[in-house]
Amino acid sequence: MQTQASSRPALTERRSIDFIPETERHGRVFSQFTLWLAANLQITAVVTGALAVVLGGDVLWSIVGLGLGQAVGGLVMALHGAQGPRLGLPQMLASRAQFGVRGAVLPLALACAMYLGFNATGMILSGQALGQLLGVDDRAGIVLFALAVMAAAALGYRAIHRLGRVASALGLLAFLYLFVRLAGRADLLQLALARQHFDAAAFCTAVSLSASWQIAFAPYVSDYSRYLPSATPPARVALAIGLGSALGAQIAMSLGVLVAAVGGAAFRGHEVAYFVGLGAAGAVAAALFFCVAFGKITISTLNAYGGFMCVSTIAASFGGRPAAIGPLRRWLTVAAMVLASVALAVWAQHSFLPLFKSFLLLLLAFFTPWSAVNLVDFYLLSGGKADAATLAGGGDCPAYAWPGLAAYLAGVLLQLPFIDCAFFTGPAARLLGVDLSWLVGWLAPAALYWLLRRRAGAGRMAAARHSG
Repeated sequence: MQTQASSRPALTERRSIDFIPETERHGRVFSQFTLWLAANLQITAVVTGALAVVLGGDVLWSIVGLGLGQAVGGLVMALHGAQGPRLGLPQMLASRAQFGVRGAVLPLALACAMYLGFNATGMILSGQALGQLLGVDDRAGIVLFALAVMAAAALGYRAIHRLGRVASALGLLAFLYLFVRLAGRADLLQLALARQHFDAAAFCTAVSLSASWQIAFAPYVSDYSRYLPSATPPARVALAIGLGSALGAQIAMSLGVLVAAVGGAAFRGHEVAYFVGLGAAGAVAAALFFCVAFGKITISTLNAYGGFMCVSTIAASFGGRPAAIGPLRRWLTVAAMVLASVALAVWAQHSFLPLFKSFLLLLLAFFTPWSAVNLVDFYLLSGGKADAATLAGGGDCPAYAWPGLAAYLAGVLLQLPFIDCAFFTGPAARLLGVDLSWLVGWLAPAALYWLLRRRAGAGRMAAARHSG
C-alpha cells in the first residue's frame, strides 16, 4: 500500500495520539512483518525461552509448549493490530470505547507500568552487551543504550519502522550464526530427543510464558499499524503482524531453550556473555554483542514510544488537548519514561531472571481481561467499526463505561486463585502446580462483557418500547 499523500512524510513524526487522516496514511503491510520480527529476535526472548528449561521443562516439550503459546497469544495480538488501519488511533486511546474516557485511565496506567518493566529488563541485557563490546561497566552500557532508545522513540513512527527493517535482517543473520555455532558445540537433535519427560506443569508454564509474551504486545501493537490506509485488508495486516511476531519469538525462544540446556548454571546470571560466547571471539564476538544491543533497540523503542502515547492519553483524559503535544513535550515525556526504566534496571540487574519471570506472568492478570473486553467489543459487538473522531475527542464518550470496567475488574479478581509468581500464589495454582490465570482471565471477562452489553442493549430496547 503506497502513500496517498502528495509528499513523502518526514522522518520525525508530527502527530501523536490524534487521529491520522487518510491523506497522511502511508506504508506497506510487509513493514508490519519486519517490525514485529525484529521486535522478537532479541535477547530477552532468548532468556524467556531459557526459563522454560530453568523452571524444569525438557528441551522437546519446552519448544512445543512455547510454540503453542505463540500461536494462541499471537492470534490475540494480531487481532489487536488489525484495528490500527480502521481506527487510525493508538490502541489504548481506542479503549475509551469499552471503558470510557476516564475509565480507560486504569488500563492506561497499568500499560505504563508494563512499558517501564519491559524496558528495564531490556536495558539490563543491553547494558551487558554494550559493556562487553565497549569494555565499560554494565551501568555505563545501560545509560548509552537508553540514549539511543530515547532518540529513536522521539523521532516516532517512520523511524521505528525503518529501524525494524534493519534490525530484522541483522537479527536473522545473528541468530542463524548462533544456531550453527551451538550445533557445533552439541548434538542438538540428540539433546532434544534425550531424556524426554512430559511434565504437565512445566509444559503449561512454557505455554504461559510465550502466550504472555505475545499478549503483552496487545496494548500497543496497533500504534504501529495506524498509519496504513484504512482500506488495507484487516486479514493481511493481522497475518503480517502475527506471523512476524510468532516466528521471531519462536526462533529466539527455541534458541534460548537449547542454550540453557547446553549451558546449565553457566548461563544464569551471565546470559549475554554466555549467549555471545558460543565459540565466538574477537571481531565476531564484537559483531554479535552489537547485534544483541541493536536488536533490543527496536523493542525498547516500541516500549518508550508506547509509554509516551499512554501518558499523553492519560493527560488528555483530564482536559489536555491531543493536538497540543509538541516536539518538546514529546522529548520530555520519552526522556522521563526512559530514565525511570534506567533507574529500575540498575536496581534489578543482579536478580534479573527470577524478577523477570514473575513480572512477565503477573502482566497477564492485568492485560488478558483488557484484551478480552476490547476484542469482544470491536469484533463481535461493534462489527469492526468505531467512531474514531468521537474517541479521539472524547467529548461525546462517557467518563466511565461500566460494563467494560465491571468485566475487566471481574477478570482480574477471577485470576487471583490461579496466579503463581514470586509476589503471590493462589490456592488453585498451588494445587495445580502451574499458572493458568491467563486462560481464566481471557475467557471469563469475554463472556461476562458480552452478556452485560447484550443485557444493556435489551434494556434500552425495552425502555424505548415502553416510552413509545
